[in-house]
Amino acid sequence: MVDDIRDYYIVSIVRVSESIAVLYFLYLAAACWRPGVAARRRLVLVAAAAAGVVGIPWVASHGAVFVRDWIPLLYVLIGYYMSGLLFVRASEPIEAWLMGWDRRVLGDPTTCFSRWPRAVLAYLDVVYMLCFMLLPAGFAVLMATGRHAETDRYWTLVVGSEFAAFAPLAFMQTRPPWALERPAALPDGATHRAAAGWVRHLTIGVNTFPSGHAAGSFAVALGVVGAPFGIVSVFVVLAFSIALACVVGRYHYVADVVAGALVAGAIRLVL
Repeated sequence: MVDDIRDYYIVSIVRVSESIAVLYFLYLAAACWRPGVAARRRLVLVAAAAAGVVGIPWVASHGAVFVRDWIPLLYVLIGYYMSGLLFVRASEPIEAWLMGWDRRVLGDPTTCFSRWPRAVLAYLDVVYMLCFMLLPAGFAVLMATGRHAETDRYWTLVVGSEFAAFAPLAFMQTRPPWALERPAALPDGATHRAAAGWVRHLTIGVNTFPSGHAAGSFAVALGVVGAPFGIVSVFVVLAFSIALACVVGRYHYVADVVAGALVAGAIRLVL
């Protein structure tokens, strides 16, 4: 087992997941030159891209194994916030298309969940806020079950799914449902207000199509397949819960969530 791990790191000088991250940062550097992006934002994006293009290979060749294994979390986080700097103005026709599908599927999205149990709605908002913690939790499961050799495969699935969700923001620019609708009528007011405040102050405040929450959550669930059935089941339930929370809390459109799940599934099929 030790020899297998050593050979894996010798052969894989730059992992597939690291290559995807480098390509994504190069993409940001190119996309920031689209018309309308402010000069200050361009400067930040180019600087972040340069740091990624230089820093990721450096970590791959000089970083400690532990750092290299866990740092993709940082790549995803930086990539997410940098993608928000590409937002120029919302496309109202695309927003109308997304909202139209929500109304076809849900009726009035702001009231259709108003009779759901308070505890269920509170649970959904909590798992939505803790979504990012799913990424390290899934990787911790791999380590705990002795599957260290699957590190790159796991992060390729997760990083690929997340960046595939963030990248379209350069050209498909929309506002989230909560920014366009009246507040959702949900009986669990306190938890939902906390989640809504979290979204307003700690996220990029614009909509990603596909949903990064859905793409990342399903990527993690697919990435831990092979672990004990009970553990995999927990991650699958959490992935579906987060996807549902995106719609119930009006953080994402239905189409965002479906597209996010499909992205994760498609990348898993490739791997």
